[in-house]
Amino acid sequence: PDPACPMAGTNQTQVTEFVLLSFSHGRPFLFALFLAIYLATLLGNSAILSLVSLDPHLHSPMYFFLGHLSCLDLCYSSVTVPKILANTLRPRATISYGGCLVQMFLLMWCAGAECALLALMAYDRFAAVYQPLRYCQALRRSTCAIAAGGCWLWGLLDSAVHTLLAARLSFCGAARLQHIFCNVPPLLGAACSDTRPNQLALHISSIFVGLSPFLLIIISYLCILATVLGMPLATSRRKAFSTCSAHLIVVTLYFVAANLNYNRPSSGYSPAANTLVSVLYCIIIPMLNPLVYSLRNREVWGALRKAMRLGATP
Repeated sequence: PDPACPMAGTNQTQVTEFVLLSFSHGRPFLFALFLAIYLATLLGNSAILSLVSLDPHLHSPMYFFLGHLSCLDLCYSSVTVPKILANTLRPRATISYGGCLVQMFLLMWCAGAECALLALMAYDRFAAVYQPLRYCQALRRSTCAIAAGGCWLWGLLDSAVHTLLAARLSFCGAARLQHIFCNVPPLLGAACSDTRPNQLALHISSIFVGLSPFLLIIISYLCILATVLGMPLATSRRKAFSTCSAHLIVVTLYFVAANLNYNRPSSGYSPAANTLVSVLYCIIIPMLNPLVYSLRNREVWGALRKAMRLGATP
């Protein structure tokens, strides 16, 4: 038992559900807000998946990985937002113990897989800029499929470790989470048993699952920058920067929010701020990804216009 918990060893109960405490005010507004975000996420990411699957011009490694990113973003939102919407309509926001562990498992799976996938996409951009003539040969369809599968497996293994450690935790009295969905930090904050193994696993995961892909991304972009600056034509430099800027924006948003979510300071960080960062990391960014990738991408817009013309043809 954790000596820091005054109730440890005296009032530990078998938890059947968690009460979510971040639903005290503004439920009609929250319902409308999260419904709009969820619908935008479904529309944007489903459109990317459809275009990548149906348009032959988008059958390249870059768009293959983008399709996997859209699939991950759909999973991210679908793991959290439907339950949030249901709780905004209920007088008491709760989630079952089993549902909480499942939600956390799926959320961590998506997080680990997306970190690895973003690093893979950075390497893809490096290969396209550094060796454009060997790009398609180096990243063949089978190679891309194996690499993407490895990202999903990497996230699965990381999530399994955190979920197994979380399943051994015990809780004092009524289990209350200062959050709107289940994630590792609020779950550890509600636990009465020793959370040091969970904290250690979280820090190790932050290094290998979070920091390592981020460093690979930085190295890839430094190499891209050196290659682009060496291009003789200004138009070639602009095209290369335009191609890579969308991925760089997504990476910056994602890793900054993820670092704040899982490595927040031990004091001076309110539950409301924790919830806000988690919402940005798990709900807002999946909605923004299709928009960021499509706004400055002529191929995606061309495929979309082509699909709309075909749809309008009787």
